[in-house]
Amino acid sequence: MPHALRAVRGPHHDFVFNLARGALFGYSTSMAEEQQFKSGFIAIIGRPNVGKSTLLNHLLGEKIAIISDKPQTTRNRILGIVNPPNAQLVFIDTPGIHKPQHKMNEHMVNTALATYNEVDVILLLVEATEPPGAGDKFIIETLKKVTTPVFLLINKVDLIKKDTLLPLIDEYSKLHAFAEIIPVSALRGDAGGLLDAIIKRLSGGPKYFPEDQLTDQPERFVVSELIREKIFVLTKEEIPYSSAVVIEDMKEEPEITRITAIIYVERDSQKGILIGKGGAMLKRIGTLARQDAEKLLGTKIFLQLWVKVKKDWREDDRMLKDLGIAGDKK
Repeated sequence: MPHALRAVRGPHHDFVFNLARGALFGYSTSMAEEQQFKSGFIAIIGRPNVGKSTLLNHLLGEKIAIISDKPQTTRNRILGIVNPPNAQLVFIDTPGIHKPQHKMNEHMVNTALATYNEVDVILLLVEATEPPGAGDKFIIETLKKVTTPVFLLINKVDLIKKDTLLPLIDEYSKLHAFAEIIPVSALRGDAGGLLDAIIKRLSGGPKYFPEDQLTDQPERFVVSELIREKIFVLTKEEIPYSSAVVIEDMKEEPEITRITAIIYVERDSQKGILIGKGGAMLKRIGTLARQDAEKLLGTKIFLQLWVKVKKDWREDDRMLKDLGIAGDKK
């Protein structure tokens, strides 16, 4: 089984975990501990590019979810595990909810919507810099029949004047009966007492994960996401959205981890742009991704990148399943 990413690199702990609470093996707590200990699952939802991944990274104190200034950066559902005193909070960062244009986007939106009934609290992240738009109202409409407590997090409050916040809160309050409304600034690391508010809503429960574990995602996935982030940051137009990263090989040696990754694109012209003149763009992507991966994994890394063309991969069900974007329907 692939290694899950831990806060401190060390002996790996294998386990099987079912988000729907169907099964959990490899970690347990006594009945007495469960009565005193609180735990739960929290979904972070919202339009693309409102700061969901930035918020998750802040809560974790580590970067496991990639971020960029482009929308639809997050494609997969990512778990982040936070351990405040006497509690364990498992956050689920979801793809931005939007009108899909490809099969890939359809799966991304369905992934976000599927979390509603799997969690104890839903966090709807919106922007303070604009009134509720069509996208926000669409998401709120999908929450109408949900019994799970929904917190409204108004992000980027550092960018607005204080006297504009109360009217904005009033406008959102008319759209839905939110359990909590909390102003935050994900970029500045101000969560506005969010953790305490969540813990108050949770019941007693087990410690689902060891305290040193950051996410349920394997190291391969996290490294592939770091590479994809650099593509989003360094390239323009359709290149980021037409690219996918697959880790072909990852070998851990005593002093170094050797990683081979393939970047798939849809057209030969995109391949040329990603490689760049004399391989300059690909080298820059690899260098920045390697630096981030070394910080996160705590080991020296040798990273080798290749670019291959796979036409219309965003419409390929098998490719989407291999990337973890599309799963088996239950």
